[in-house]
Amino acid sequence: MKNRLRVLRAERGWSQAELAGRIQASRQAVNAIETGKHDPSLSLAFRIAEEFGLSIEQVFQPETKHD
Repeated sequence: MKNRLRVLRAERGWSQAELAGRIQASRQAVNAIETGKHDPSLSLAFRIAEEFGLSIEQVFQPETKHD
């Protein structure tokens, strides 16, 4: 799954640790999601989207066959 997490976080000037605290996750989890090594659970994806004031679809996009 592709995501805009790193860009959205950078736009707000938040560190990975700060975002992690805001969404009740570890900094390592934020890093793994940003780098595409881990897909968040549905509940975490909702918390992330809510923190940015966006829909899940505005943060996360499924990979397509052409990606």
